[in-house]
Amino acid sequence: MLARARVTVDLSKVTKNTRRVVEALGGREVIGVTKVTCGAPEVARAMLTGGAAGIADSRLENVARLREAGVTGPFWSLRSPTSKLADDVVRLIDVSLESEYETVCALDSAARALGKRHRIVVMVDLGDLREGMLPADLPAFLEKVCVLPSIEIYGIGASLTCYGAIVPDERNLGELVALTQSAEAQLGHRLYVSGGMSSSLDALVDGILPKRVDGLRIGESILLGVSTVTRDPILGLHTDAIVVEAPVIESQCKPSVPRGTSAQDAFGGRPTFADRGMRQRAICAIGRQDIVPEGIVPIDPRVEVLGASSDHLVLDVDALPVPPRVGDAIAFVPGYAATLAAFTSPYVEKRFVGGE
Repeated sequence: MLARARVTVDLSKVTKNTRRVVEALGGREVIGVTKVTCGAPEVARAMLTGGAAGIADSRLENVARLREAGVTGPFWSLRSPTSKLADDVVRLIDVSLESEYETVCALDSAARALGKRHRIVVMVDLGDLREGMLPADLPAFLEKVCVLPSIEIYGIGASLTCYGAIVPDERNLGELVALTQSAEAQLGHRLYVSGGMSSSLDALVDGILPKRVDGLRIGESILLGVSTVTRDPILGLHTDAIVVEAPVIESQCKPSVPRGTSAQDAFGGRPTFADRGMRQRAICAIGRQDIVPEGIVPIDPRVEVLGASSDHLVLDVDALPVPPRVGDAIAFVPGYAATLAAFTSPYVEKRFVGGE
């Protein structure tokens, strides 16, 4: 019997997925992204065992925890810091993604004070409208930054699909390569091309990922085994490396339509219901504070997710031959949003199994 909700990571599958992605990229680097697992050291080690060239995260707290756990990195920071965090970035991070001159100046000052030289990947916006300067602003930015004594312009990068859902294609990836080549001519040295995130694996599969791309920052595809463009399985990766389980706290036969005057639910929505008669329903001890109910798929296809409140997940289990009992575990494969919520919630137990 299960006492409370938990998320389980099969580390051997994370390692195998990483290894498969590394092999598919044919010599390009994979920077494993751990942010969806809140920087779990176990996950970082599994990625490095599978051949990841480094670990990336967006939270400095996560990188600090990774270093304290003995994970060696190198470490990339995916989110540009405020100037007040420049010292922490230089101390914890080997490569950071940057697009603001003021921030880079703060990093330069911090690096000088610490006697270090800090590497940056300059981010350009190729249409997704997350971070990055407009391409036309890149030459002037490079001209100002290249004279900062403790900053090394390591590469040029872009983010795609994460905010604006723009798919990496021949046009925007070709633009990234062209911008890098122009920057190389301006600076007089070779630059690393960071060609995006998990969504760029679709370009690899389609045969349009430019050979000039030196590396990708991969998290979701390694951990969940899917394309972030289609959410379909990709590259033959394991899609069940992460599983969420929750215990049943009620199992009863009830009407399928609520009784009484309908208003808003706890989250301001107005739910609708189909009348399916009396149905066996189960309630699990997990809710919207811990999970995104729309983003979980029951491992047993006979189980149907109906919805959730803050703390209760409501399931239709009428198709099961035997109704679940209180304490029985119901298992789900989570999507990205549900995985993020489960790892962030302090109420969900984290378990790591396997490993090489």
